[in-house]
Parts: sequence; C-alpha cells; structure tokens
Amino acid sequence: MTRQPIVSSAHLVSEDAAELSEFEFGLNMAVNAYHRWVVRCMAAAGQDGLGALDVLVLHLVNHREREKRLSDLCFLLNIEDSHVVNYALKKLVKLALVATDRRGKETFYATTAAGQTLCQNYRDIRESCLIASHGALGGENQEIGAAARTLRALSGLYDQAARSAASL
Repeated sequence: MTRQPIVSSAHLVSEDAAELSEFEFGLNMAVNAYHRWVVRCMAAAGQDGLGALDVLVLHLVNHREREKRLSDLCFLLNIEDSHVVNYALKKLVKLALVATDRRGKETFYATTAAGQTLCQNYRDIRESCLIASHGALGGENQEIGAAARTLRALSGLYDQAARSAASL
C-alpha cells in the first residue's frame, strides 16, 4: 500500500519532492500551534494582549541581558520588514516591558525589570506546561535537535528560493 503524503495543496506536489509539500503542511500546522502557545503562555504569565511576534521580540530583547538594535532583532528573527518588528517594540515600550536608549542615530532596546520578571514567569509556565508534557510523552531531545538543524537548513533553502523568485 502506497502512503499518500498529507498536504494542504495537492496541486503543488512535485513527483520529485512530495515530502517537501508534506513538510510545508506540517510546518504551517506547527507554526500556528506554536504561535497560539506563546500567546497563551504569555497571558498566563501575566501579560494578555500580546501577539506571537510581540512575545518573540520580548524574549529576544531579554536574551543574555544584552541591548539589541532593531536590525539585530530583524536578523535574529529572519524578518526583512523592520516595520513589523518596530511596531512590536513600540507596543513593548508602551507597556514598560522594554526601554530604549538612543545613542546618536542608533536606538538600543533592553528589557525593564518588569519585562525580565515577565520573561521569568513565562519560563516557569513553560517548564510546568510544555517541558513536563514533553518529558511525560517520552520526547527525545536528540530528535528535536536534529529537527531544529533541519529547519535551519531548510530556511536557507527557502531564502535562496525567495531570492531566485524575486529575480524572475
């Protein structure tokens, strides 16, 4: 019995790479589930009303307790449209979770004490809800690490394909 790949757009399936279409469908499902998770985890941590990108930006600003510039954050998130990240930063500044420090033409962002506390609350909830479930299901960290490396490699493939498509 031949296994049929589970895809969202059968008209895009190539005989040369049906697995890529199956991957794309799984990736869309995973991204949406992940975004739902980070929003709900942040709400449980004490800050309702943030979108997934807002939460990701907050965590990146908090990362290693080092100031970040807008360009640093865009690079880390692999986002070309800096306005989207800038909008998230403005929301976080308005909520007093992130502070700005302007030096010449550059603006640097750092988490405030409230932002750091919120990130810690998020971490605690992540440990109790996500990490505990992962362990109870017998999740293999090596498999997740391999999947992460594959995702990073595929992001390069998609970036290159996007550049090629832009030149057509």
